[in-house]
Amino acid sequence: MEVFAVEGLPEVRRGDAVAELVAEQADLRDGDVVCVASTIVSKAAGRGADLDDFPASERAERIADGIADIAGEEKDPRFAQAVIEESEEILTEAPFILAVTRFGHITVNAGIDRSNVPGADLLLLPEDPTDCAERIRAGLREHAGVDVAVVVTDTSGRPFRLGQRGVALGWAGMPAARDWRGEVDREGRELGATVQAVVDELAAAANLVTGEGDGGTPVAVVREFDFGDHAGSDELYRPNEKDVVRDALREWSHVRD
Repeated sequence: MEVFAVEGLPEVRRGDAVAELVAEQADLRDGDVVCVASTIVSKAAGRGADLDDFPASERAERIADGIADIAGEEKDPRFAQAVIEESEEILTEAPFILAVTRFGHITVNAGIDRSNVPGADLLLLPEDPTDCAERIRAGLREHAGVDVAVVVTDTSGRPFRLGQRGVALGWAGMPAARDWRGEVDREGRELGATVQAVVDELAAAANLVTGEGDGGTPVAVVREFDFGDHAGSDELYRPNEKDVVRDALREWSHVRD
């Protein structure tokens, strides 16, 4: 398997066709997996915003004050309001805002970015990353004449571990996971629990070559990835009713209140 960044992409602006830009710079082949950073998907969709677009509510003021008390520095309640409005649910208000996005992803600050956003204060996540992946895939078929899979990626921290890694927000042209349940190990024992989140693993591999900061390479191509002869699944986000960690966070937040 080979992973490489797509060089030469311009700064993406509102209304740009991401698929067309990628097709112009990348020599794609059938079967490639094209991993696209959510930042450029959001920029093309006009998801930049200003803090003044989010007048702070009483809840936002309370959240900002609570985080400021812990951090020892002032926090802008308008940012907290942006997170509230971009979220289906706020799981924790302090020491950071952990939010459930409207498409099911759970992340700090609802994934709102404040870096590399020309002409705006904030960059919001795409409203429907899987729909975006499907449209980029269709565009690559049209402009590059190839049948590829597309993964829309972001970076996210992890409980219990330092550092961030790439994760998938949306995908098209391949299952999200490969299901090993029912297969056997080398000792002939049947596997009963293993479901491998391959789109997350591909997103993490892509992040190794696209990098962070001012690199300017928001797209990577994974070539010769073999899904294998496994059952596939598009279930990536744990259902609310089966998420014991989410329940524990709600309870913890309630106790703190």
